[in-house]
Amino acid sequence: MRDDTGLTRRRILSAVAMLTGGFLAGAALVGEAAVEAGHRPDLLPTTPDEAWRLLMAGNDRWASGRSRHPHQDLARRVEVSAGQSPYAVVVSCIDSRVPPEMIFDTGIGDVLAVRTAAHTVDPLVTAAIEYGPADLRASLVVVLGHQYCGAVTAAAEALASHRPLPHGLRPIETALRPAYQRSSTGGLTGPLLIESMIHDHTTTVADALCHDPLLAPRARSGGLQVVGAYYSLESGRVTRLV
Repeated sequence: MRDDTGLTRRRILSAVAMLTGGFLAGAALVGEAAVEAGHRPDLLPTTPDEAWRLLMAGNDRWASGRSRHPHQDLARRVEVSAGQSPYAVVVSCIDSRVPPEMIFDTGIGDVLAVRTAAHTVDPLVTAAIEYGPADLRASLVVVLGHQYCGAVTAAAEALASHRPLPHGLRPIETALRPAYQRSSTGGLTGPLLIESMIHDHTTTVADALCHDPLLAPRARSGGLQVVGAYYSLESGRVTRLV
């Protein structure tokens, strides 16, 4: 007769090893997901670099079709009903194709979204941006330009043709005039001009916020970082400009 005791024992040990390995791997993935998605308060970013990495991890999920939609359930709604502690402010365009919470795969209470046409700013908008770092201690401000911006295109066409935008839209044209002048001076036209303006305007707004009287002291101390970034509508990817 065959003695299968050793063989059976080896099979059992092998199965246990496989199950244990699978459990540990699964636990590691769950832990990684929690860190990226910020499911636990103690894992939320506390520095600008951590906040940026968390946003970029979310953007990678979004761009690759693996969004997790964190912090979008009933429990989260109840959790933040008594107060908020967003870790970033995202200043972006009102374009319907650029919803910050989606392209960074964040949820309720994670980011303050400040949206205007072509992410233009004025004193009231600046005050809204300041609220995140000054009152809620957000450690990151992201100024996000995007591909094929309609507001930038309209302003460029108005400035090139010397036909101003309608009265209510003229502040947008005024805000984008410096970017147009710098970009057109180099002989750029068409789509290249528009893209140059988007990049120029984004970095200009980011630089202005870096020198904002309320934000600058915290930026100098390292507790706040202002980032200029660009979103591609085609790829879904966010790239850092400054």
